[in-house]
Amino acid sequence: MGNREDLLAGARKVIFERGVAKATARDIAGAAGVSLAAIGYHFGSKEQLITEALTQSLGTGIGDRMDAALRETAALPPLDAFAAVWNAMPAAFAENREALIASLENVVRMLRSPEASQEYAGAMSEAYSGTAAQLRETRPELDDAQAEAVAKLYFALAQSLGILWLVTPEAVPTGEELAAAVAALASD
Repeated sequence: MGNREDLLAGARKVIFERGVAKATARDIAGAAGVSLAAIGYHFGSKEQLITEALTQSLGTGIGDRMDAALRETAALPPLDAFAAVWNAMPAAFAENREALIASLENVVRMLRSPEASQEYAGAMSEAYSGTAAQLRETRPELDDAQAEAVAKLYFALAQSLGILWLVTPEAVPTGEELAAAVAALASD
């Protein structure tokens, strides 16, 4: 790994152990085995490094799990596939619990920083595009606008259900309940 990758790994390690608020640049550089100046060189700031580390962590942990679920359910009717995807997500949340908690801490930090909010908006746009591309591949009946809309719904559900799962796992609706709600809204 290079310094950039080492810093991302070091940031995740420190954040997951101590939390976003207690993660210092010195601790991250130490965990990465690089100089403190490497943070500024590769990321511009500790805050930008933290945001990127968490975005990558959740993207690979939860995003990759969602992509796999979309591929695995491609042969099912759309609402059945939707239910199956959302039934699979609590396991992804459990596997990424520390990243979800750190992400919540990071969101509070970003709310106070216009620059960080802009960075996050860019990451959301990439998440939408990636999920929309996966949906177009697994659901060719969706046009581009539909795939984009469904991707945004999936992203909103992943964010909100991830938070709900952290607080009260038993309150997370099942995939079947979510599919029934979507079907009810779509009915005449």
